[in-house]
Amino acid sequence: MSSETDALLIIEPSPAWRTVDLGEVWRYRELLYFFVWRDVKVRYKQTVLGISWAIIQPLFAMIVFAFFFGRVAKLPSDGIPYPLFTYAGLLPWTFFANGLGTGSQSVLSNANLVTKVYFPRLLVPISAILTGIVDFALALLMLAPLLIWKHTMPAAESLFFVPLSIGIAFLFVFGLSTWLSAMVVRYRDIRHVVPFVIQIWMFATPIVYPLSFIPQKWRWAVSLNPMVPVVEAFRSSIFGRPVEVGGLLYALVVSLVLIVTGSIYFRRLERLFADVM
Repeated sequence: MSSETDALLIIEPSPAWRTVDLGEVWRYRELLYFFVWRDVKVRYKQTVLGISWAIIQPLFAMIVFAFFFGRVAKLPSDGIPYPLFTYAGLLPWTFFANGLGTGSQSVLSNANLVTKVYFPRLLVPISAILTGIVDFALALLMLAPLLIWKHTMPAAESLFFVPLSIGIAFLFVFGLSTWLSAMVVRYRDIRHVVPFVIQIWMFATPIVYPLSFIPQKWRWAVSLNPMVPVVEAFRSSIFGRPVEVGGLLYALVVSLVLIVTGSIYFRRLERLFADVM
């Protein structure tokens, strides 16, 4: 008999209360890059206008909103030209709405991959949200000629809040997507509810109207929506207005709570993905 002790590899399930394993996500970063690149190519494959849709969608929404809400309804815009006012609000909102829509459906839409190959399942909603960064960057470039057209230039010192507000929006939509992507796998009717909620949510966010348009006694209730300080900070930084830092901190705290609780819930249901898909 050999005196050498055979090496044993014991595989045990991870505790259900664990949150995001950042080390594991980092080890699979090349796979994350592949997922993002795949999603970008699939989104615009065999389309006539291709990636131009990333600019056309918010641009046409701006034109429609500027006509109906700016000219017909004559909503205020805090002294900012109304087309620019709505476009600056649409940029972070479109990133959030597209990220939440694709992120909530991401695990279910990748069922064939999730049930056959092991990798950190959280990469799926993360990649779905990161894909929207490409669209956001292209749409943001369109803001420059619009600012020149309206003879408006942002203050350089306030532009720091542009990436900060989008970063918080990413954390917020990621936290929501960890909850919803797991829930959609188990409760399929939620995938029909999410688009409807996103549509209602848009009008609860100051995109076509400023926050100052809300009566003072109700403004605190509207500000409970974490996207309110994100949109307001993004718009204020573009037009050199004071940024409410306290609102951004509130949105950041809510986002982190959603990420922690959502990742715990995601990992608990992750054990059932192969059985219920």
